Amino acid sequence: MSLPTTPGALSGVLVLDLSRVLAGPFAAQMFADFGATVVKIENPRDPDVARGFPPYLRDGEEEFSGYYGQYNRGKLGMALDLAAPGGADVLKDLVAKADVLVENFRPGTMAKLGLGYEVLREINPRLVYLAISGYGQTGSRSRRPAFDNTAQAAGGMWSMNGYPDQPPVRVGVTIGDLSASLFGVIGALAALRHAERTGVGQLVDVAQVDSILALTETAVVDYTVDGKVASPAGNAHAWVRPYELFDCADGQVFFGAYTDKLWRAACDLFGTPEVASDPEIDTMRKRFDAEVYERRVKPIVAGWVASRTKAELEDLAGDVVPLTAIKTIGEVVDDPGTAERDMVVSADYGDLGTLRMFGQPVKLSETPALPARPANRFAEHADAVLTGVAGYDAARIADLRSTGALP
Repeated sequence: MSLPTTPGALSGVLVLDLSRVLAGPFAAQMFADFGATVVKIENPRDPDVARGFPPYLRDGEEEFSGYYGQYNRGKLGMALDLAAPGGADVLKDLVAKADVLVENFRPGTMAKLGLGYEVLREINPRLVYLAISGYGQTGSRSRRPAFDNTAQAAGGMWSMNGYPDQPPVRVGVTIGDLSASLFGVIGALAALRHAERTGVGQLVDVAQVDSILALTETAVVDYTVDGKVASPAGNAHAWVRPYELFDCADGQVFFGAYTDKLWRAACDLFGTPEVASDPEIDTMRKRFDAEVYERRVKPIVAGWVASRTKAELEDLAGDVVPLTAIKTIGEVVDDPGTAERDMVVSADYGDLGTLRMFGQPVKLSETPALPARPANRFAEHADAVLTGVAGYDAARIADLRSTGALP
């Protein structure tokens, strides 16, 4: 018995996903979207806690987490107790056939189970082992517990976000988990390419803290070159101006016409062409000056937009200058432009209903992604995976259930 394959750029790639919640499941979801066969392996004594996260699809007493569904779509599901008799051997048999393994345990956890990278690479030398953790697999901090907020705090991003003269504010999404997953996919794909070429796999070590630091834009070089420590700047950019939020008649818009070309175009659009030649603000460098910007430039832009609605401003700006309404997530989901890009997709969960979730932002012209698929119910594909990948027969599977390795 073989597992069904799906079309896609990664069709034929087998991924074992031992990760939980978000940093890791999102990486494996990306593999699944592009056609890899991804097997979600959960601990039957402690399933992925994300199964309990809201919101929920409901049918009577039955419920299913939309959060879990979004980040585990397209995966096969099985449960395996690695600490039970025979459990570790099952994983080893699956690893022998796998291309990629994803885990996000605290460093050392898999080694304690006798399943660390050094052990698994002996079973499958071409295995790409993606380990996502808070502080990485090496260094004095590697064993510290970590969440997304840990990464935002330790990576510097938290200190930079918010408004001047107020306590810093965390980024409103789990950017540490999300960025570590994306960097993890990049690393795993690079390692997979090497393994396909040479037959040699490797450990891909991605830390949330490292990932956050890599997203701090110019903060590192600002400090190393000029000794400047980044601090909260509200909705303004550190030095690009005008490039921030402005109030309009029915909400707010982002206005970013900061180059000389865009500034001249904006002056024409808003009926004040003489402003473009004002000697105090006629160049980008002059408008970047903080004092000049606050005194001269910002009031001009505020005056341009104050009496117009978001729709009027977007229509006026059109394809000429960057001006965008600040939209709620509801407005984004319902925006025709979102549908045009297939960025909200639907998965059918039968009597539970339909889950609408974000689509796949990477558009491949020849092998498009397959994001509109449901996630696995708990352990629903165990028999198919064990027969199709490990070659087990019914008697072997029944024996594993008797020992507690399988539920």
